Amino acid sequence: MNAVVEIENLTKDYEVGFWRKRRVRALDGLSLQVEGGEIFGFLGANGAGKTTTLKLLMRLIYPTAGRARILGRDINDVAMHARIGYLPENPYFYDYLTARELLNYCAELFGYSGRERALRTEELLSRVHLDRKSWDKQLRKYSKGMLQRVGLAQALVNDPEIVFLDEPMSGLDPIGRREVRDLIAGLKLKGTTVFMCSHILSDIEVLCDRVAILSSGRLAETGRLEELRERAGDGRRIEIMVAGTDAEKLSSVFPALEGAQITSTASGARIEVSDERDVDAALSALRQAGGRLISVQPVRQSLEELFVREVSE
Repeated sequence: MNAVVEIENLTKDYEVGFWRKRRVRALDGLSLQVEGGEIFGFLGANGAGKTTTLKLLMRLIYPTAGRARILGRDINDVAMHARIGYLPENPYFYDYLTARELLNYCAELFGYSGRERALRTEELLSRVHLDRKSWDKQLRKYSKGMLQRVGLAQALVNDPEIVFLDEPMSGLDPIGRREVRDLIAGLKLKGTTVFMCSHILSDIEVLCDRVAILSSGRLAETGRLEELRERAGDGRRIEIMVAGTDAEKLSSVFPALEGAQITSTASGARIEVSDERDVDAALSALRQAGGRLISVQPVRQSLEELFVREVSE
């Protein structure tokens, strides 16, 4: 699979202050690649440099150093921008247009004929699940969630090969998030590459093939979630859930197992061991304590835990 986004040593400095100006580095030597057809999650705390990166890729601001290519072309190639879609974090549209008028206008910019524009507009507004009654209502009367749906629709007007989404779930209720999540998954099935930033880590965890974590303008981690978990060193921990006994009784017959963590639960206890070889010893202790086994499963670090650890470090 070929890389459709190639970022090499991308750096952005801003000047701040009035009399005594000083430079603040928002992005520091970022290098990464996004493969064609994947959903790529771009994560980071507030101020980490995610939106700066997207603005650099969209050529809304210019880098201090480094370079980037999209679809094999330099980001300064204006013709390439006709093949991509972009949803900013806070989309702003002319308030007195309706959703139908806005999408019709966007489609005209991409050279669609009158009939094609009308069909494309209706298709996209239906696809983002915007209530048909609101299609001819002025955008100034829209809620944040409704504007987010319109923003997503305009990002897809030109049927882009790659779409960049900055907080696509912002302002959406749980039903809206589910609908947008399904839409993004559908883009992947069509072969569209998705590069998305989101603070809703559960959505990233469900959708993304690979993720990158940005911390203070620098790349902290990148890879598939399972790879990142393995690098974190938690890939071999085992969780054993038991009932009919408690943590105190288990600890009395289970003192020799090094590294085991035993905690009480509402119905019994939870035993966490560091290796599969320790499971037999834990089950033996359980039988001695008169308890019964509920489940044995590997412990998997959540994306939230991984994110917090990386950003904290």
